[in-house]
Amino acid sequence: MPEFRRVVVTGLGLITPLGIGVEPSWAGLLAGRSGIRRITQFDASAFATQIAGEVDGFDPEAFIEPKEVKKVDRFIQFAIAAAEMAMKDSGVVIREESADRAGVAVGAGMGGLPIIEKVHSVLSERGPRRITPFFIPSVLINLASGHISIRYGAKGPNIAQVTACATGSHAIGDSFRIIERGDADVMITGGTESCITPLGVGGFNAMKALSTRNEEPERASRPFDRDRDGFVMGEGAGVMILESLDHAQARGARIYAEVIGYGLTSDAYHITSPDPHGDGAARCIRMALKGAGISPEAVDYVNAHGTSTKYGDELETLAIKSVFGEHAHRLVVSSTKSMTGHLLGAAGGIEAVISVLALRDAMIPPTINLDNSDPECDLDYAPNTAREQEVAVALSNSFGFGGTNACIVFRKFTG
Repeated sequence: MPEFRRVVVTGLGLITPLGIGVEPSWAGLLAGRSGIRRITQFDASAFATQIAGEVDGFDPEAFIEPKEVKKVDRFIQFAIAAAEMAMKDSGVVIREESADRAGVAVGAGMGGLPIIEKVHSVLSERGPRRITPFFIPSVLINLASGHISIRYGAKGPNIAQVTACATGSHAIGDSFRIIERGDADVMITGGTESCITPLGVGGFNAMKALSTRNEEPERASRPFDRDRDGFVMGEGAGVMILESLDHAQARGARIYAEVIGYGLTSDAYHITSPDPHGDGAARCIRMALKGAGISPEAVDYVNAHGTSTKYGDELETLAIKSVFGEHAHRLVVSSTKSMTGHLLGAAGGIEAVISVLALRDAMIPPTINLDNSDPECDLDYAPNTAREQEVAVALSNSFGFGGTNACIVFRKFTG
């Protein structure tokens, strides 16, 4: 049997509706601040939903050469920015002699909707000869990983997961496996998304998936609350640097946490609805815990998928109770989507970073807007106020359309 290597987190990067950077975003979460507001990126007055979690004040030229900015969609800009933050935070340097031992796995759920819509208007109004030659590479999801690998000279594994709302978690989990089995020493990994556009909002409205609480944007995302009426779209990116433990220690890196488990399953049930018994999610959590070699009782905190949809929140609660039994009522569970909105393909990346920060600071971010608990959602969701509590082991859940599930287990690093 091959000897699997230990994998650790050494760098973090965040772009969220709460701030540009890890510490501003984290401070906003611990303060229970909502990043949801009325949409400014287009005129949403004709839409049933007119609110979203937009990233405010992002300047791509702070991270990308001005002449290159227009060649990439906003989701790629976010990915490049979050990767730069994570690389600087980590201090890792990819050298030519070891470049094939460093890789990138950054995915997105929907990719370049803003430029797709813009270029389609150009096609309709001015004809095919006016389409920019940068159109295709500006919208391809794998170009987020591509740009990052080019920037840092990472010549190892280069992939881009596309698994709807589980994307970021699958990217991180797959990167964990790549390092664990010895196919790379370093992975730049996470998720990114920016599709607050007429098609994006209109499409989810057509499915009746979004909250329409337009007059109270900050209170619209309310996971596990009896009065929730759908999720709120968000945008941003979450990227982390994973390294083998020996590689990180050899260069004297600061280590945030250890990745110890990863689960991935399918509901095999419906294209958008979760399994009505929470079976796929439960099996995914069990797989992650088994891979981690820990009992359910070892987990202290669950960063829930918690989207603020009726069935999603109820069935995730059911899955947690199925796996953890009596310990489910001793766990702290929270949904940071209550503050960031649902960042789709970026959600798992951002929430993995948040889970690591909970380990780092012994602080659990709250679930805000939880005023009247749904009777079917009867766990401790850290309602409305952050909680100071030691966290030795954290579980991050992500579940997506098509019944795709991903769970990652992080442990506080103690040597």
